[in-house]
Amino acid sequence: MAECIFCKIVEGKIPAKKIAETEHAFAFADIHPTAPVHALVIPRQHIATLNEVQDWSVMGPLFELAARVAKESGLEQSGWRAVINTGPDANQLVFHVHLHVIGGRQLGWPPG
Repeated sequence: MAECIFCKIVEGKIPAKKIAETEHAFAFADIHPTAPVHALVIPRQHIATLNEVQDWSVMGPLFELAARVAKESGLEQSGWRAVINTGPDANQLVFHVHLHVIGGRQLGWPPG
């Protein structure tokens, strides 16, 4: 999608602090982190929200890369959170599916 900021990041048209990537997914640092580790993991293909996922096999690589990012960030033992906001009421601000990897501090429950 031409106007999607995350698509532009994947294409290299907008700079981002890349953390890791695979053939199907891309991980980069959140520009407004809520914890010492706060990465976004996105599919390379544009999918606006979880409601639009038609081929659920696209989600496996996101979780696989998220686990890798958490492990490489030293969160494997202390714990980390994986969050996908879907839609405006869930505070999804960019309409390209993205999984937040959050950790490095004690996280409260329930979330905000």
